[in-house]
Amino acid sequence: WGEARVFASVSADGSVRIFDLRDKEHSTIIYESPHPDTPLLRLAWNKQDLRYMATILMDSNKVVILDIRSPTTPVAELERHRGSVNAIAWAPHSSTHICSAGDDTQALIWELPTLASPTGIDPMCMYSAGCEINQLQWSAAQPDWIAIAFANKVQ
Repeated sequence: WGEARVFASVSADGSVRIFDLRDKEHSTIIYESPHPDTPLLRLAWNKQDLRYMATILMDSNKVVILDIRSPTTPVAELERHRGSVNAIAWAPHSSTHICSAGDDTQALIWELPTLASPTGIDPMCMYSAGCEINQLQWSAAQPDWIAIAFANKVQ
C-alpha cells in the first residue's frame, strides 16, 4: 500500500500497476520488464518515502528501484546477488535502506545514494544463511532486526 486509497501490484505480464480505489476502472503502468514475458514476483513500497518502490523479476539477480514520478525508468538496479532474488523489504525506519535475499543464500542490506554510481551500488552489509532464503521481513518494532526464512527455519 502506498498512501490512502492507493495500491500497487506486479503481475505475470511483467508490469507494475498503480491503482486508485476512487477510480477502479483504471490503473497506471509505471514499469514494464525489459524482458518480454518475464513475470515480476514481488513489490515493496517504501514506507518512509512513498515515491519509491522496489520489484524483482522472476529468475533474476536484480532488484529494480522505481520512482513513481519517473515511470518506466528505474532509479537504480541492485545487481550484486549471485542467484535469483526471492524477497525484498524496505527498512521501516529509513527511506534509503532496503534488504534483499535470494537463492545465493545471502541477505544483502543496501543504502541507496542520491545518485547511482556508474559502476553500480554495493551492499553495505551481507549475511549468509547457508541455504536459499525464501522470504524476509524487517521489524518495525526493532529496526535492527531482520527475519529471514530458509530451509523450514526462521532466523
